[in-house]
Amino acid sequence: MSSTKIPNELKSSLDFNKTTADRFATAIASGFGSITFLAGCILFFIAWAVWNCHLFPNLKSFDPFPFPILDMLVSLFAVILSVSVLINQNRQGKMDKLQQQVDFEVNVRAEEEITKMLGMLHAIQQHLGICDKEDKELEKMKETTDIHEIHQSLDDQE
Repeated sequence: MSSTKIPNELKSSLDFNKTTADRFATAIASGFGSITFLAGCILFFIAWAVWNCHLFPNLKSFDPFPFPILDMLVSLFAVILSVSVLINQNRQGKMDKLQQQVDFEVNVRAEEEITKMLGMLHAIQQHLGICDKEDKELEKMKETTDIHEIHQSLDDQE
């Protein structure tokens, strides 16, 4: 089995906040996805309705009921919010894919190491003469795993 390279710094490999656009997308997602933002929106809508429903005589209405300006603003904001959610989902998908690749590479390395240790333990057993019988299961476990074969079987299943 060929040796698989694992990044030295997994944290830096998984860091998706490298560009200004990435930092901006993270800030937007964090801001829009908070309870503080939700509370702010609710307070804003209540204040807008109170201001424009003549509940306070000294406040002049600028968007009378049914609030067409507010309706337009909410529609525009819905578009912005929808696009920001899609951007965040795309970023999350990329991060998930990278995390899966790192996990796979770590698992391959661990499998290589375990296979080598099994071979070494078996050699020690043979050297000490404590192997009573041939263990077919152990021999199968000592075989190297063909990663290309695994990929091919996964491709065939799709």
